[in-house]
Amino acid sequence: MTPEEQAAFEQKIKAYVGRRVGKIREAKDAVNQPMIRHWCEAMGDTNPAYTDPEWAAKSRRGGIVAPPAMLYCWTQEGYGMLMRGREHSEQTELEELFNSNGFFGVVATDVTQEYENEARLGDVILEETVIESVSDQKKTALGTGYFYQTLSRFTNQDGTLIGTQTFRVLKYKPAKKSD
Repeated sequence: MTPEEQAAFEQKIKAYVGRRVGKIREAKDAVNQPMIRHWCEAMGDTNPAYTDPEWAAKSRRGGIVAPPAMLYCWTQEGYGMLMRGREHSEQTELEELFNSNGFFGVVATDVTQEYENEARLGDVILEETVIESVSDQKKTALGTGYFYQTLSRFTNQDGTLIGTQTFRVLKYKPAKKSD
């Protein structure tokens, strides 16, 4: 890319910052005891606030709550999404823009979650995601590319913020391997 082409490309990709990714996604199921139990068994989490209704009822919580780290699992798409592909959104547009300019390598670099309130049995979790940032061009060991980050806000059916999640991806032109 010439410097002018790179500037034009960067203007296009940075125009996605602040755009919402698709529709607000609503969990298919309300927060429920079987899913919490499955999670806790898989993770080896024995906190009675998540699995013991009697104990949880007597606690300051007044009942069962979901482990905070389950935040994204309530709205996460399953295997079917891989079969049909992701719905068209601002994020898929951004990915296509990167790909069409040779930045077809992709690696998730990090995810962070912050918890504000506990999800309770019966809560219906909603997720709204925006493209939060696009970096300047970076040279990495994988190749030259751009980091972009999404920010998801998770609320319950009453609009109470449960937590947030940032997810950062590197889109890059793979470095040429030397023999």
